[in-house]
Amino acid sequence: MKNILVALDFDDGEQLLIDKAYELASAFKSKVWLLHVSAPDPDFIGYDVGPQYIRDTRASDLRSEHQQLQTFANGLKEKGIDAEGLLIQGATIEMVLTESKKLNIDLIITGHQEHNFLYRAFVGSVSSEIVKKSKMPVLVVPL
Repeated sequence: MKNILVALDFDDGEQLLIDKAYELASAFKSKVWLLHVSAPDPDFIGYDVGPQYIRDTRASDLRSEHQQLQTFANGLKEKGIDAEGLLIQGATIEMVLTESKKLNIDLIITGHQEHNFLYRAFVGSVSSEIVKKSKMPVLVVPL
């Protein structure tokens, strides 16, 4: 197992996922890719249109997410694990699967939180969809 991808959503379960990735990467001498898929920009935000404050807020959010990824990656590097943080925008499930193929990922690690019926009906479960659509092994960690 050479490459492990950890899908992070910055929803309070990151450290558990990173710890699992560390355990596996230590055992198999793997590289860890920490991936966060940020929501795509709204259609009205472009280079010339839309209110400036929305563009500024969005840029600040992306900068903050990137810094968090780098902090996590640096923490793994300090422990002797080759790690990189990736911040991309798009549809979460499709982007996780696309990046997994690009990076020749051997294992995807994702978290799962139990939600109520209405949440599942309207939002769905990212981890369940990744398991359904992935052609590679997926480790689902309960959060």
